[in-house]
Amino acid sequence: MHLGELNLRGKELLTEEERIALMSIHSDISDKEIGIYYTLTDTDVDFIKQHRRGHNRLGVAVQLSVLRYPGWSLSNIREVPKQVLGYIAKQIQVRPEEFTLYAQREATRKEHLEEIRQLYGYRNFSIRGYRALSQFILEAAMENGKTDYLIHLAINELRKQKIILPAMTTIERFVWESRRRAEERIFKSITSSISEVQSQQLDETLDVSDEYKKTPLAWLREVPGQSSPEAFLKVVQRLEYIRDMKLQIDFERIHPNRLLQLSRLGSKYEPRSFRRFNQDKKYAILSLYLLNLSQDLIDQAFEIHDRQILLLLSKGRKAQEEMQKMNGKALNEKVVHFADLGAALIRAKQEGIDPFEALESVMSWEKLVSSIEEAKQLSRPIDYDYLDLLENRFTHLRKYTPTLLNALEFKSTRSADPLLKAIHTIKDMNDNGKRKVPEGAPLDFVPNRWQKHVYDEDGSINRHYYEMAVLTELRNLVRSGNVSIVGSRQFKDFEEYLVPTEKWKQDKSRIKLSVGLSAEDYLRERMDALSTRLHWVSDNITQLEGVDLEDGKIHVSRLEKDVPEDAKEYSLSLYQLLPRIKLNDLLMEVASWTGFDQELIHASTNKPPNEEEKPILMASIMAMGTNIGLTKMADATPGISYRQMANAVEWRLYEDAMNKAQAVLVNFHHQLALSSYWGNGTTSSSDGMRVQIGVSSLHADANPHYGTGKGATIYRFVSDQFSSFYTKVINTNARDAVHVIDGLLHHETDLKIEEHYTDTAGYTDQVFGLTHLLGFRFAPRLRELADSKLYVFDKAKEFPNIEKLFRGKINSKVIRENYDDVLRLAHSIREGTVSASLIMEKLGSYSRQNSLATALREMGRIEKTIFLLDYISNESLRRRIQRGLNKGEHMNALARAIFFGKHGEFRERALQDQLQRASALNILINAISIWNTVYLSKALKYKKEEGDYKEEFLGHLSPLGWGHVNFLGEYSFKVNHLNSLDSLRPLRI
Repeated sequence: MHLGELNLRGKELLTEEERIALMSIHSDISDKEIGIYYTLTDTDVDFIKQHRRGHNRLGVAVQLSVLRYPGWSLSNIREVPKQVLGYIAKQIQVRPEEFTLYAQREATRKEHLEEIRQLYGYRNFSIRGYRALSQFILEAAMENGKTDYLIHLAINELRKQKIILPAMTTIERFVWESRRRAEERIFKSITSSISEVQSQQLDETLDVSDEYKKTPLAWLREVPGQSSPEAFLKVVQRLEYIRDMKLQIDFERIHPNRLLQLSRLGSKYEPRSFRRFNQDKKYAILSLYLLNLSQDLIDQAFEIHDRQILLLLSKGRKAQEEMQKMNGKALNEKVVHFADLGAALIRAKQEGIDPFEALESVMSWEKLVSSIEEAKQLSRPIDYDYLDLLENRFTHLRKYTPTLLNALEFKSTRSADPLLKAIHTIKDMNDNGKRKVPEGAPLDFVPNRWQKHVYDEDGSINRHYYEMAVLTELRNLVRSGNVSIVGSRQFKDFEEYLVPTEKWKQDKSRIKLSVGLSAEDYLRERMDALSTRLHWVSDNITQLEGVDLEDGKIHVSRLEKDVPEDAKEYSLSLYQLLPRIKLNDLLMEVASWTGFDQELIHASTNKPPNEEEKPILMASIMAMGTNIGLTKMADATPGISYRQMANAVEWRLYEDAMNKAQAVLVNFHHQLALSSYWGNGTTSSSDGMRVQIGVSSLHADANPHYGTGKGATIYRFVSDQFSSFYTKVINTNARDAVHVIDGLLHHETDLKIEEHYTDTAGYTDQVFGLTHLLGFRFAPRLRELADSKLYVFDKAKEFPNIEKLFRGKINSKVIRENYDDVLRLAHSIREGTVSASLIMEKLGSYSRQNSLATALREMGRIEKTIFLLDYISNESLRRRIQRGLNKGEHMNALARAIFFGKHGEFRERALQDQLQRASALNILINAISIWNTVYLSKALKYKKEEGDYKEEFLGHLSPLGWGHVNFLGEYSFKVNHLNSLDSLRPLRI
């Protein structure tokens, strides 16, 4: 087979523009990259100088350099940028201009190339190389089937082996072929365990069912809209449908990445798409998706139980409150009677009269007896608990709890064994129709507050309260990780979330944490850091400006605003120069400048959008980001249909692609010169924006702080340069703190965040500890500083001036005993084995914390104390925090203005669909920030020409103004009339 034949039979995976980009040396290559790729060694220079005449020496040097990077021979390189040519020429002391004289004879180039091949060991691409590389790419494709990843991997491998890169279409061919073979192998591996009966069952999921009035696949995908016993039973019904197929796949033979990629594809394909596939592909993807869906259904089922228990306890509290309101007048009457009767008894003792006569002078005996009986009825338990009011809710729980205990399989740590035995006791009672709890039933799990309710007056166990105690404790222990659910994703065994012990032992020496492996070294270094600050603050507390210590409490004066009025006026004058623009035109222009849309790779074809798809994509992003939806966007956009946008939303606007597009925008903004006046990209803040949810949703919650109605929170991370680099949708009642680390670790931008700010709700002791281990400085704004307490290793008396501020001592012993486990946890989070938010929720969700959680809390107390001392002693730190949080508040204001559709409400039930809207909103925010920054730069250039340039005010500018941007009207997405960075729109002069 001739290599040229590969091109004829090849599959094109790239566009012509992408091929050119890969085979070119980019004109905007950085000095750092030039230094890395094009620095010659002494051996290189000696070889080059063997050639006569300057242009030949330069030609040989360039030939050698481009073989190293990008890897093709010089004849395949369209142009060598001036700065690259100049750098190479300078090293061999030849003028760059001489390159034009090089190799006017093609034979000379070939002779020089052959010399380089012989001396440096470069080889041409051959059939043998093709086969070897195909096998290499096949193994990689077994792990990751993404086209761009495999093509870059192939190119890098050829470079490493010193093989001169062949035509790009040849590389595409063997990547396509290797990927096809990998998929076939994976599909065969999966379908080998699928029986004929199971194949028929899988086929049935794709046909419309009389029972469901739709395909079973569509029915299985339905998202529960609310938390109720009925919703729980429907979720379990879907779970049992999948379980009844008894699908079993040997996941050990397939890389987790490929399992995830194929499962995600399965979530997007409609039944008609599955029907078009060959059998192996159809059954493999469908079965993987259904098994993955079963994990979601298990999590949904337990989430409903979780909310039912919270609702149970909430109803008890409300019933008690209502009782208090209803009985308020009667209770007051009894208090008055008590005071009068008490006064009568006191008088009787003082005056020596008959106490009974004294009492009856106030109230007749019959009325007194009656009043006491009334008081008994009005009284509440001495501990003022409300559990005694819950018994009538038992029948409501019983609508679904027998199914809960039968459908889900629970496993536990040793400490939770009594609870699991109690679950088995209840299941046995249910199965055999027993009404009474048997003698010897486990009771060790019952919390103190439930004890008196679980036992009746005759000493027997109250069935209703026993079962409610089991169900409540089950909810608590699953949340904390002491009980796991087999087959779950969110509620797995705690150990499964961490890097395996054996791998941890192997990886220890290479971990990317900010501390060493020795607990003693860690404690010694943190002791020194803490002691130094404590001594300084104790000695200087009375001299700290704006800080007062009174009655053992710290008070810090409010910071004055530091934005001069002149700076505000200057900013306004700049914005008045900016041209007016429609949001759709702005988005198209920013896409043409940055190319962020090229990251929206099709989930199935792995191809970027072409020019015809670009307007559809921009319309889809605007429809989602403004929240007007696809239907209204189709009405307002001539030439773009609902179906076109729906297809783009499903296949291109998925989480990974949008994160990559987001990163392109943030990185572009990071490189703009004006951005450096606002920060260097090393600090950030995070804050939540609450959004009402206008439909029934399992993830919607009420929060009295935000008024009536249920909602969720868009939690957004903002850099010091006004770019939004990470976003997620969280429960509106969740503590922000547990989500901080997710954003710091898992954004895909070039930003190197070192210091992060949150508001008061964004911190816990454990977050302080974990952020330090991961190399971030955590710096929350402390509104209630007066209640903050310090911790010390030794005796508080060593610091007499601040002794009253100490709450306790750091438990060094628990840190030493659990230090290795804490590092393993931090390493697991760093490596992405588990998200920080999931594990932090488990560590902080239950009062009976394990030793790992306690050790992390103690380490956090060290960091929190160090931070508090820095906070009160450093006004510039406090001001830095305030500025960072102000940027987040400004961004939330812009976000609300953009997200105007449907009254700013989510109308999606699924969390993933809500996140898709939040991510589209983020793209619009970053697009506006980029566009404004570019045009503010142009306005500043004009100001400089007019003699009105005031550099001292640039740090006070913000690129988040939107008065000149029109969000409304008819939208037109034209590719032909876009303004490049070299031909911007005219200012409004």
